[in-house]
Amino acid sequence: MLTKKPRQKNEKELVSSKTPLTDGLLTQSLANMEDSEIISLDTNLGEKIFLYYIKTLIDNERLNEVIVEPLKQCSKDQINKSLLNAKIKKLSYLEEAEKEIVHGSVLLYDPTQNHWLAVPLETKFTRSIEPPETETVIYGAKDSFVEQIDQNITMIRQRLPITALKTETFTIGSLSRTKVVMMYIEGLTNPEFISIAREKMMSIDFDQFFDASQVEAFIEDHRHTLFPQFLETERPDVCSHSLVLGKLVFLVDKTPNGLIGPINFFNLFQSPQDYFLRWFIASFLRCIRFFSFFLTLTLVPLYVALTEHHYQVIPLQILYVLLKSRSQLPFTPFWEATIMLITLEIIKEASLRMPTKSGQILGVIGGIVISQATVQAGVTSNILIVSVGISAITSFLVPDYLMTKIITLLRFFLLVLSQLIGLPGIVLGMFIIFVHLIGLTSLKQPYLAPITPLYLKDWNDLFIRVPLSWIKERPRFLSPLQKWRIKNRR
Repeated sequence: MLTKKPRQKNEKELVSSKTPLTDGLLTQSLANMEDSEIISLDTNLGEKIFLYYIKTLIDNERLNEVIVEPLKQCSKDQINKSLLNAKIKKLSYLEEAEKEIVHGSVLLYDPTQNHWLAVPLETKFTRSIEPPETETVIYGAKDSFVEQIDQNITMIRQRLPITALKTETFTIGSLSRTKVVMMYIEGLTNPEFISIAREKMMSIDFDQFFDASQVEAFIEDHRHTLFPQFLETERPDVCSHSLVLGKLVFLVDKTPNGLIGPINFFNLFQSPQDYFLRWFIASFLRCIRFFSFFLTLTLVPLYVALTEHHYQVIPLQILYVLLKSRSQLPFTPFWEATIMLITLEIIKEASLRMPTKSGQILGVIGGIVISQATVQAGVTSNILIVSVGISAITSFLVPDYLMTKIITLLRFFLLVLSQLIGLPGIVLGMFIIFVHLIGLTSLKQPYLAPITPLYLKDWNDLFIRVPLSWIKERPRFLSPLQKWRIKNRR
């Protein structure tokens, strides 16, 4: 027969880090928790066993099957044999008991022998594996990470079925107690990376972590920069590929994304599909991405620089069209471009916040209607509308979502410089960005490698992607312990 045990009302005293576990202290720990249960269970010999658990964290359907019914049919000396769960842990301290119970364990207490056992019975809410949303590809795998970290590890291990694939677990967040798993291939990954990452993870001191990006903020080398020093991905195949190259992968519990490091600037422009297409097609698409990145940064600032400072270099026929379109406009080219770029960002953000179908309609209709209306109202010129439209489209060619937001801020930076000193301002801005990138590192590795420092052999998978059979070495800037990717060279 199950009966609820009355809760003790005494105030909980301050305890040390190694407090002996007692019935009273644990009961006080569970005070004011409406979803906690303390029940008394009678065995077949009339002996009592007490169960402590939080009903919202355990699988209540399995509680009766795994614990209650077996205990009713046994005596106290047969408890370990009767339980159907093999992961039974003995407890001695209050801190251990609190940790187990908030992670979905049922605690068993034998008052006569003063024995405590923890039986894991966590309920797992998971969803089916779905195609990636932000890293879609035509060719390649269609699975993505989910919120359960064990399932994410499984998807990587299925791609790399080797015992050299190691995992290290860290628990961070004084309140959230978030589980983070670091993965690497032993004997291949540079031990320096592992040591640096381990030191960074162990030095984290914060109260809550609910997303991989929050973890990244604490382990990156440079916190006052726009550029990410870890690649955030929702694809297990991308993580597996990175592990083979000699990188580290970090998986965060309850987060459908993984972190990859160290990375360089050029990794942000690489798509998983690059390694599934014919090499010349993949190389062409990769070059298009780099060109689009440059174009989306400079096109609108170039319009402002030419119309305000260097109109004499514009061909006469184009200049005539430009003057005609700008003759009745009330704003200078700088403010005209600023207003249109801000409007574009508002439309993009609004389309993301609205339901999927409505957001798509808003993005298309809103862009067309607003563009036509501003031209007819004499607020902007047709040439600027074309420049902003091209700039918006080219920004989406970059595979990494965060880079599209970085491009937006860099474009405003170049826009201000083009307003102040024209074309030299754009050149100066690009030089400043380049110098800034040179100073960045990812897990202490140069951010612009293999350009600086120069590794010519790594260029076979940089701006172009040569045939896979030619890529016989791992990237040298990663200093892997196994240099060759072909068996007969190892």
